[in-house]
Amino acid sequence: MTVTDGRGRPVRDGGLARWLAAVSPARVRGEIAVALVPDPHIRKLNREYRRKDAATDVLSFSTRESASPRPPEPANPRTPEPAKPRSREPATHRTRESRMLGDIVIATGVAKRQAREAGHSYATELRVLALHGLLHLLGYDHEAPEDRGRMARAEARLRRQGGLHRGLIGRANPRTRERANPRS
Repeated sequence: MTVTDGRGRPVRDGGLARWLAAVSPARVRGEIAVALVPDPHIRKLNREYRRKDAATDVLSFSTRESASPRPPEPANPRTPEPAKPRSREPATHRTRESRMLGDIVIATGVAKRQAREAGHSYATELRVLALHGLLHLLGYDHEAPEDRGRMARAEARLRRQGGLHRGLIGRANPRTRERANPRS
């Protein structure tokens, strides 16, 4: 697990990598790269891969065989391109390609605003977003009709394990929160 600035340079993560590794399901095998990037960078990725011209909070780019095919390796290793996204997607410097599970990209400006709105710390918001991105890397997609709340239930279980009071899905959809965790 690595946390970078999106250009491969390590950043202080306040324990994010250690926390995400601790709450990850035991079946998770492979490395995850988390990139903390400025809002304009994630807006560009969101526009390119999701056709949405707005900064979003988190994107996930899977390198799994079952995910969408990856584009050719970039010519400039300082600005790598992410795998084609499944739902919400990220991009970071890749290492050990054969063992990579994927990338999670988090917009720092959006995360800071959402932390204020949710009434918790920036570090907590990074955990909420990283967990959401991890679930997308594992193949969950709360926007798909066939999901039927699976991702919300998985998020609720892992966030409780990691000491988070609220998750991203529950914030976005109160009905999902009630089904996934009737007590919160």
